[in-house]
Amino acid sequence: MSPSRARFDTAWKAALNHAQKAAARFSMDVVVTRDVLGRACLLIDDRGRPLAHDDPNVVALREAFTADTRPFTGLEPLLFGEKLFAPHLYFDAEERVPVRPRQGSAGSVHSLERTVIGTDWARSSPAPSAGASRRRDRRVALYGFKGGVGRTTATAVLARYLAGTGRCVLVVDLDLESPGVSNLLEDPAGIPRHGIVDHLIEGGVGNADGLELVARSSALPFKGNGEVWLAPAGGSPLEGEPYDYLAKLNRIYSDLAGLNPGDGDRPFASRLEEAIAACEDQVTELSRPPDVVLLDSRAGMHDIAAVTLTHLSGLALLFAVDNPSTWEGYRMLFTQWQQRPALARELRERLRIVAAMFHSAGDAKRLPALRDRAQELFATTLYDQFDEDDTDDELYHPPLEDDDAPHAPIPILFGNDLVGLDPLRSRDWPELPFVEAAYRTFTTTVERLLPPPHPAPEPS
Repeated sequence: MSPSRARFDTAWKAALNHAQKAAARFSMDVVVTRDVLGRACLLIDDRGRPLAHDDPNVVALREAFTADTRPFTGLEPLLFGEKLFAPHLYFDAEERVPVRPRQGSAGSVHSLERTVIGTDWARSSPAPSAGASRRRDRRVALYGFKGGVGRTTATAVLARYLAGTGRCVLVVDLDLESPGVSNLLEDPAGIPRHGIVDHLIEGGVGNADGLELVARSSALPFKGNGEVWLAPAGGSPLEGEPYDYLAKLNRIYSDLAGLNPGDGDRPFASRLEEAIAACEDQVTELSRPPDVVLLDSRAGMHDIAAVTLTHLSGLALLFAVDNPSTWEGYRMLFTQWQQRPALARELRERLRIVAAMFHSAGDAKRLPALRDRAQELFATTLYDQFDEDDTDDELYHPPLEDDDAPHAPIPILFGNDLVGLDPLRSRDWPELPFVEAAYRTFTTTVERLLPPPHPAPEPS
């Protein structure tokens, strides 16, 4: 019988166990990495005290590690800091997740994922400059772990409501794989020539100047002096102008090196930030600075959503329907953040749960039940943990009844009249009474959470 072979999860567990044994045996820090195929290897920081590769303990570790992790064993099961070309990229990497701190003479253990996508969920957001922080405070992310929960329609309704209060609103369609909000805000003929994917592609080679990224919405009815601007996922080229959206989409997510020697790296998060900032600047140039920027994110565990929630937005609305798959999805996401306590503390007070498509008729217990599940999720992941006798006022753990807590659900009501509503065929759909009734609590609550509009310019 052939030797048993580990599966993906069991191989990783074995790799972590061997990392902790190696940290204790050699009294050195260890990083266990996993590549894009899931293959693991140990990096031992022997700088200053090199290990001999034929040392019996090293040989035994290599053999045991290989036996317990195959076929998910790295091409080099063990790597040593003394021999690495750039050891700081591993032993000082920001993306490392602590597994075990230094204990006595034993070294520390960290894990480090090397993946194509997904790293941005746990990547700390760099401290923004004063200008970038002011931009972020005006951005609202609308995200749902599951699709089909009415997120895009809610984005359009919120944009119309905020414009009706006199605000200048910019809506950015970040559902790049399945754009949708553009159709609710603008007729096809009014879509600008370029979109977010164009800025990501052109900016990658330093060619983003002069792109036409935004258009003022002409299809969303509202009263007053407010404005709604749209930055679409993809543009609408002029007649006869070539435009290959899919070819661009397939090339946008990579982290890039600097354009010139000596330039710093350009991760996807910073390039997406530049694209959104360019859209905001265009609205400012064409009209006035946006008072609020709505980021319609795509669903699922995707880098677009990761960057939108962790790096780009000052307020993140998490759409939830009360079913097991939704809560399990958010638990996976929150657990990623929980592994980074500093990131979790920075994010948690920017989050709010939205009770999407909420059936209110006939059961007064539904909303409290959803609140209970949301509070339990936050309490076991992102809120501070405390013992029964703990009286530390600095701990962040809002009570269940706190209506301003991240777990307090903001309801969007659902009624049968919303079934079959076709916004594309009825441009006055936001003014229908049942639509306004369904979204009233949602729109007014979100408005209360926003910074005030920009001051009106002084008359010349």
